[in-house]
Amino acid sequence: MTGIINYETFILTGLLLNITPGNDTIFILSRSMAQGKKAGIMSVLGIATGSLIHTTLAAFGLSIIIAKSILVFNIIKYAGAAYLLYIGYKMLTDKKQLNTETAIEGNAIDLKKIYRDGVITNVLNPKVALFFISFLPQFIDPKTTNTIIPFIQLGVTFTITGTIWCLILANFASIIFSKLKNNKKLSNYVNKACGGVLIALGIKIALTSKK
Repeated sequence: MTGIINYETFILTGLLLNITPGNDTIFILSRSMAQGKKAGIMSVLGIATGSLIHTTLAAFGLSIIIAKSILVFNIIKYAGAAYLLYIGYKMLTDKKQLNTETAIEGNAIDLKKIYRDGVITNVLNPKVALFFISFLPQFIDPKTTNTIIPFIQLGVTFTITGTIWCLILANFASIIFSKLKNNKKLSNYVNKACGGVLIALGIKIALTSKK
């Protein structure tokens, strides 16, 4: 590809990074185990959209603002953490049972909201922005004058490989959901446990530093 160097190495490295457990992995697994396959898939698509947004921002140099400004970094960080805390709290206090017919069929689950949650939690994670502006440039030819196109190509490639892996995770986690949905008591515990995990994730992001 024009302007890109060591593309094969980039793909291999990207795959290794994708399978390394991170915040997105925890978010997807929690949603899939607590709310099923459709919720997991929508979470994956939301996170993929967030990655494409980060790619675009990084390509046009806007993510550098996050890297240079501690204030902007902290605003985004705390906003993302607060949103995760909110999602986790809602899951902890949700009175709906996972084994009802509507929940099984997916009618009681707001898939648009789950997709939106995936987008917001990814976009409001400043560490993702820092990753894109530090990792992708290593595979762009220094002689290239217009870095926007290769930046976007690399970002899209990374997003595609990550999405494939995350879909596999979502499907795997949803198998656990399918085994639990008919056990009212246990499914409630799983839902609340996943809510607790998201709260812990929000706290983790809040305590994240730029280093």
